[in-house]
Amino acid sequence: MQRWRGLEDIPQDWGRSVVTIGSYDGVHRGHQLIIGRAVERARELGVPSVVVTFDPHPSEVVRPGSHPPLLAPHHRRAELMAELGVDAVLVLPFTAEFSKLAPADFIVKVLVDKLHAQLVIEGPNFRFGHKAAGNVQLLTEFGETYDYAVEVIDLYVSGEAGGGDPFSSTLTRRLVAEGDVAGAAEILGRPHRVEGIVVRGAQRGRELGFPTANVETLPHTAIPADGVYAGWLNVDGEAMPAAISVGTNPQFDATERTVEAYAIDRVGLDLYGLHVAVDFLAYVRGMLKFESIDDLLVAMAADVKRCSELISAYERG
Repeated sequence: MQRWRGLEDIPQDWGRSVVTIGSYDGVHRGHQLIIGRAVERARELGVPSVVVTFDPHPSEVVRPGSHPPLLAPHHRRAELMAELGVDAVLVLPFTAEFSKLAPADFIVKVLVDKLHAQLVIEGPNFRFGHKAAGNVQLLTEFGETYDYAVEVIDLYVSGEAGGGDPFSSTLTRRLVAEGDVAGAAEILGRPHRVEGIVVRGAQRGRELGFPTANVETLPHTAIPADGVYAGWLNVDGEAMPAAISVGTNPQFDATERTVEAYAIDRVGLDLYGLHVAVDFLAYVRGMLKFESIDDLLVAMAADVKRCSELISAYERG
């Protein structure tokens, strides 16, 4: 899959293509419907499929300080899109100048002049251009002039997550923030993932017999509510069952919020400086302060046992 950063990265000889545009944060099951349809139609037409997305999130430029927590960084979104069969991902730098681009100019500069769109596939509420003035109707009208078609896909899926609300990135962020990682996984179609570099922490886990990978998360990451979770620590393509702690470590009166993962039954791991990913499967309990270190150790042993049971049950299907 090709990855482009800005319009200037698009090959000069790029031909017709099927295009879909959106933030697509998380590439959740609703997004997968639209992107999957773009891939399907591109193959039918014998042209490449392209996903256009933005960095940073448009809301941060339009309303500074409002950047939403991210469900997936751009490299992760690209990986997920590649798994869906996308041929190219175009990440457009979303600047103040770009935000002032009129819908008609966006269509001409991006869809027509650069991507030579043959077909554009979007959800019914797609908005674009300055002050989000462009919509599917305008996109369709311009298609008659610039020789591209528009197909509208209903991206709304619903289930038990969120009490039956339509699946969305906003709902997923809320569930993650509440610690409902199982609900988030239903929407995403996979466990929620947090990535970062393993850094040296206070090393209390090592002293207590439960050495953890202290993950310095990427900026704007959607981090689950404080608590203990079952999941996996992913290192160099290996997914290791893990007990995960999120919080400020109240037992030792710490103040910095951290994400730490203990790889269950793994000894001698040296992960410092490595980029790792933590997948959250299930919430186990809230963050507590115990009467003594001995009580903490008993709870940690019980946490590890419970996490192992949850992961084993999941892996057995």
